[in-house]
Amino acid sequence: MKVFGKPMRTIWPTADGEAVEIIDQTKLPFDLEIVCLETVDEAAKAILDMLVRGAPLIGATAAYGMALAMKNDSSDASLDYAYKTLFASRPTAVNLRWAIDDLKAILAPLPADARNKAAWDRAAKICDEDVKMCSDIGEHGKELILQAYENVGKTRTINILTHCNAGWLATVDWGTAIAPIYKAHEAGIPVHVWVDETRPRNQGASLTAWELNQHGIPHTVIADNAGGHLMQHGQVDMCIVGTDRTTWTGDVCNKIGTYLKALAAFDNDVPFYVALPSPTIDWTLDEGRDIPIEERDEIELTEVRGKDANGDLHTVRIVSEGSKGGNPAFDVTPRHLISKLITERGVCEASKDGLLALFPEQAQ
Repeated sequence: MKVFGKPMRTIWPTADGEAVEIIDQTKLPFDLEIVCLETVDEAAKAILDMLVRGAPLIGATAAYGMALAMKNDSSDASLDYAYKTLFASRPTAVNLRWAIDDLKAILAPLPADARNKAAWDRAAKICDEDVKMCSDIGEHGKELILQAYENVGKTRTINILTHCNAGWLATVDWGTAIAPIYKAHEAGIPVHVWVDETRPRNQGASLTAWELNQHGIPHTVIADNAGGHLMQHGQVDMCIVGTDRTTWTGDVCNKIGTYLKALAAFDNDVPFYVALPSPTIDWTLDEGRDIPIEERDEIELTEVRGKDANGDLHTVRIVSEGSKGGNPAFDVTPRHLISKLITERGVCEASKDGLLALFPEQAQ
């Protein structure tokens, strides 16, 4: 995608191939800062502190983290240390485990002197595969938006509600939930996006709105609790969200607040779609209630960062001193509330039969 007219990805190796650069997403939307990662510990900290976030991008960063470890020390001990360090950085997004499992399976059988190149090659390939998957998700999801446009006689804009950030900033490029919107926009279908602010970190207001603005897509930022009201009044044609982990039976774990949007959509007969690349599917879990839910620091809830009238950035506390904050980062939307899943291989029911129809190789 483009930033100020310049094509960018969210992560890329440096020209000398010795390090990795990322966009520091904690500084958006006010500043575009590039951070250089040179060690596996720096990669893990970037994931933990959410300089990078979104399940696909976390996976890509973890893959490059393994490569950074091999650059400095390609021994078995270094490989084990990198795996454990990255695995511990964030527990919910299954892409992280998938990426480091993939790298470890490739690297472990190799002699130490072959591991560095193999790691960097595989990390780059994971990134390219992610871009292709997200582009394909966009094409399949675009057809759902086109169908909605045709259903209204092509007479008005299609209003789409999304939650958190599942655009290109959450992936290597294109995004998941926002990819269909980008594709529809480029195909000339008039779209407007209701952007949930997505407390407590405000990834909708700070990230989704920023990237939609960069791409010239009409959008409106709304308070998280406004979505149900808009659905009641016929102002939402569909919801499209992403996911950090999806069980093979169709339950979806996504940013906290997704479940409430799904309930409101279900009550108002608004289609509720979930867009996901296949590495986000956990083929080992039957039920969403078994997904570990990350509990993050209360400071994300009790403090906010913003710009004053003079353009200066400040962090301020919004909760009284002595009041504690609880901050579960994700919730689980059960499959019966989900209209369809949008994957790189097509659209399916949120069920084991639906997913296995698209991914028959997982039947065992």
